[in-house]
Amino acid sequence: MTQLSIKPSKQMTKAQALAFYDALAAAIPNPTTELSFNSPFELLTAVLLSAQATDVGVNKATVGLFAAANTPQAILDLGLEGVKEHIKTIGLFNSKAKHLLETCDILVNRFNSEVPKTREDLESLPGVGRKTANVLLNTLWGEPTIAVDTHLFRLGNRTGLAVGKTPIDVEKKLMTITPKQHLKDAHHLLILHGRYVCMARNPQCRSCVAHNICNWAEKNI
Repeated sequence: MTQLSIKPSKQMTKAQALAFYDALAAAIPNPTTELSFNSPFELLTAVLLSAQATDVGVNKATVGLFAAANTPQAILDLGLEGVKEHIKTIGLFNSKAKHLLETCDILVNRFNSEVPKTREDLESLPGVGRKTANVLLNTLWGEPTIAVDTHLFRLGNRTGLAVGKTPIDVEKKLMTITPKQHLKDAHHLLILHGRYVCMARNPQCRSCVAHNICNWAEKNI
């Protein structure tokens, strides 16, 4: 995710960024994750499983997994092979199952089976990096964090909302340019826009609510 397949656009101004977010917020009134979960632990599990996988694919796998085990101790009781059996349809399921079991062991023994609420503690869990921690902090506890995945990295550079050479560059730019009133929902607004409108191939510029603000669309419509 550190290389661009498109030429970055000119960086937006703060006024343009405000208009861009206002347009997205009007079009997406209830921005939230598309991963299915009923507890912080279930979301942590789903996010761990979502790397290089679609939310749809993860949701199909976790229906059975969570029915069988939806707490750290229950996952440990299910065991490595039991977890693999439930998530074998997801890419990299062998390493993901291993990380999940290691994470559950730490949650039970260090955090009283609770998902920690600080970045430092979250990133101490196997398989949890900055992006995953940002997702959890924002989705579970409403912290104004923005997790830069492939969609946000592409969208930031393509539109000019946040131009950067690396995910952390884009994250820093987003945190600077995103208006305060949109910080809480920015992560999900941008992911949903990148997933369904500003797609990698054939972006739907003509139907995009923010095409008149986007520095890429004005040259490609």
